[in-house]
Amino acid sequence: MKAEDLRRKSDDELADMLLQLRKEGFNLRFRQASGQLENTVQRRNVRRDIARVKTILGQRRADASAAKTS
Repeated sequence: MKAEDLRRKSDDELADMLLQLRKEGFNLRFRQASGQLENTVQRRNVRRDIARVKTILGQRRADASAAKTS
């Protein structure tokens, strides 16, 4: 998932996506611990997607607070 695509989404959509990604990350960790996960790259991709979403949400919050103080 690209950051450019994520920036087009609303805050609510990003929050829902973050929740979904966290659930997916949990399921992947569980599958890896039980030896059922063959493609371990999925975990890395989910972690990076979570970081992208959190970064964009944080930037939007910082921009909103900066606009309020100006």
